[in-house]
Amino acid sequence: MAGIVVVFDFDKTIIDLDSDNWVVDELGATQLFDQLLPSMPWNSLMDRMMKELHSQGKTIGDIEEVLNRVPLHPRIVPAIKSAHALGCDLRVVSDANLFFIETILNHLGIRDCFTEINTNPGYVDEEGRLRIVPYHDFHSSPHGCNLCPPNMCKGLIIERIQASMNKEGKKKIIYLGDGSGDFCPSLKLKEGDYMMPRKDFPVWDLICKNRMLLRAEIHEWTDGEELERVLLQLINDISIEEKHTTNSTQLLSGDCKFQTIPISTHEALPLALPVRY
Repeated sequence: MAGIVVVFDFDKTIIDLDSDNWVVDELGATQLFDQLLPSMPWNSLMDRMMKELHSQGKTIGDIEEVLNRVPLHPRIVPAIKSAHALGCDLRVVSDANLFFIETILNHLGIRDCFTEINTNPGYVDEEGRLRIVPYHDFHSSPHGCNLCPPNMCKGLIIERIQASMNKEGKKKIIYLGDGSGDFCPSLKLKEGDYMMPRKDFPVWDLICKNRMLLRAEIHEWTDGEELERVLLQLINDISIEEKHTTNSTQLLSGDCKFQTIPISTHEALPLALPVRY
């Protein structure tokens, strides 16, 4: 389905937890993280934590090993592979970071299923330390959205995706997410789009309180099995709808042409027969 763009959040959507917390906890830095959290933006704090882990002798290999055993529901990978095989354009919009996301997706063998990953940049510097920087530079050019954290407005990313879809002839978005940061992009979705919030998570609560603000259809899910079922059903329903629309258009434009049969001037119509009373 080349006309469908499926947008996935990452933490607690593709994987079953927060990747930042997972790495910090597994590498034994939880106490320092909790001490610094009240005084620093999350994104800046994660960069600081990578510095601390590096100073303690933790390597990029150590971080990759932790990421490669991140827990996720067993039906998530099949769901992603199925949506990709059906021709959907899959993208990630996440407030995690590029290094974490790509490491996990590569390990799962599904990185090539996604055409783009929109997230905070993460890279290894010349000293072998992982650096994490904000998607939006909130010091020099704040995004101005009061619904989103300072380092990333997912709503702005969705607007950019929508603009590119118009040029590429794509028609519908299916958005899957769980966190409060997924509420802003849900407001950008249009009639005919689909929002798939994870039930009983922050974005679900926000949507329930502000249902009239959304134009997209809402289809909740609770775990990977339900995510797979709902997502593939939506893709199938859209496919059937598009085929029906295409067939109807063809009927109107080509298969049902009304033709006018000309009558030449010398071919007079037969005269009416007289009726005897």
